[in-house]
Amino acid sequence: MMRRTFLKSMPAAAAGAAAGAAAESGVKLGFDTYSIRDYRWKAIQLLDYAASLKLDTIQFSSMGDYESYEPAYLAKVKETAARHGISIDAGTGCICPSSQSYRRDTQGDPVEYVRKGLRVAHAVGSASMRCYMGSSADRHGALPIEAHMDNTVKVFQAVRGEAQDLGVKIALENHSGDMQAREVRTIIEEAGKDYVASCLDTGNPMWVVEDPMVSLEILAPYVVTTHIRDSAVFEHPRGAAAQWVALGDGSIDFKAFVAAFRRLCPQASVQLEVITGRPPQVLPYLEADFWKAFPKMPAAEFARFVALAKNGRPFMGSMIIADAPGRQPEGYREALKEQQKFDLERSLEYAKKQLGLGIHWRG
Repeated sequence: MMRRTFLKSMPAAAAGAAAGAAAESGVKLGFDTYSIRDYRWKAIQLLDYAASLKLDTIQFSSMGDYESYEPAYLAKVKETAARHGISIDAGTGCICPSSQSYRRDTQGDPVEYVRKGLRVAHAVGSASMRCYMGSSADRHGALPIEAHMDNTVKVFQAVRGEAQDLGVKIALENHSGDMQAREVRTIIEEAGKDYVASCLDTGNPMWVVEDPMVSLEILAPYVVTTHIRDSAVFEHPRGAAAQWVALGDGSIDFKAFVAAFRRLCPQASVQLEVITGRPPQVLPYLEADFWKAFPKMPAAEFARFVALAKNGRPFMGSMIIADAPGRQPEGYREALKEQQKFDLERSLEYAKKQLGLGIHWRG
């Protein structure tokens, strides 16, 4: 080979080797449908969109993602996914009857609600069903968080046989400040790790002052699916503040995170759940009342969150803040809708090109 030809071939060869190594890891890349919730697309349109982005997987995190629960329609969803070569992670909502997030008037009996979610998940070919216990409000209510955890375990145990018969794992998310990773692990182990697993969310640890790397280390043996999201975390006079941002715009070292994820959770899918458009939220951990919600948090774990905040910076880029309570100017909602899609797509590009995630896009 001539020297010039050899030198020209070196960058391409190196890129090919890197792509091959990443593909060999088998980490599927997709997104959670809440990322583009304002488009109100249903399952088949969402699958077509995922295919246009050359993704490997998708998470239907809400039962509202389906046009119906009729067997023929769910079979069509499954067939569409198979035609695109996309695997489905299914999901539903709150499943704890004592949580302030549970709506018995629309959800009915929690056990039957979970059974329905399991049947739908199985019908569309999913091996998991994401769900969650509650939200941060449950850490400040009349019942202690342990009572909600016990009620969640009881619901899971009531559907154990059906989950096992269908071959669908219940993937419990650390959701909206309801639990720290240790508490999620407790539910998984008490209910039964043979049929209960983790849907690891990397954005929600902010609201329980937990470094997402700590969440990964604790829940790794149980992770089957994910909600991957970046956060800008920074110091504040009352403690710290955090804001969800597009992947790569925040404080989380995702190169280190993905390296650990590949090693610890090689079979789990990476589903981006990108949520932007919300203002920063203060975490007043310098105030005594804050700790009433977290009396058992290990100091070593909290220290890692403090270090994350000390090294972080506020997000200084442009963002439409419209996903918040209160009256918004006309046109904000439509702009937020466009931002959802824009931030999801640039986050997926970051995941592909900077983190080496995904398989289909490589061609």
